[in-house]
Amino acid sequence: MTHNHYRRRFLTTSALMLAGAVATGYALPALATAPQPLRLTDAEWRRHLSPQAYAVLRQAATERPFSSPLNAEHRRGTFLCAGCALPLFAAQSKFDSGTGWPSFWTHLDDAVSEHRDVTLGMARVEVRCARCDGHLGHVFDDGPQPTGLRYCMNGAAMHFVPAPQA
Repeated sequence: MTHNHYRRRFLTTSALMLAGAVATGYALPALATAPQPLRLTDAEWRRHLSPQAYAVLRQAATERPFSSPLNAEHRRGTFLCAGCALPLFAAQSKFDSGTGWPSFWTHLDDAVSEHRDVTLGMARVEVRCARCDGHLGHVFDDGPQPTGLRYCMNGAAMHFVPAPQA
């Protein structure tokens, strides 16, 4: 089997395991350690992602504000990386920031990495997926308590998996 086949199988299996856990009501545990890195070639990422997700995750593009269907997502569940299905944010941490992008006041343990970003002539903190290193958005210090943070994420960089109905 090819290297690409193994990676595709890994992504499919990860997504199915997560969906099964959610469907059965199993609570996702916090990651005890950083997830194993997932590195694909540029050609593999292009085949794996939609054009918009590729632009955001791999080229650090920003989607238009108020364009993501995830802005209106208010169900219980988990937001996953669109590149590798790593759980990133619990729905309970989502809030309406009025900015036009899905916003969260915290992330799941070991789900993201933060990096200094000085593009566009300003200093910001970029947020990337801890597994596939995909660009998710930026974090700002103008969010609600208890953290005071606003993780301003691109909806194209994520998928939502609803929690089972009780």
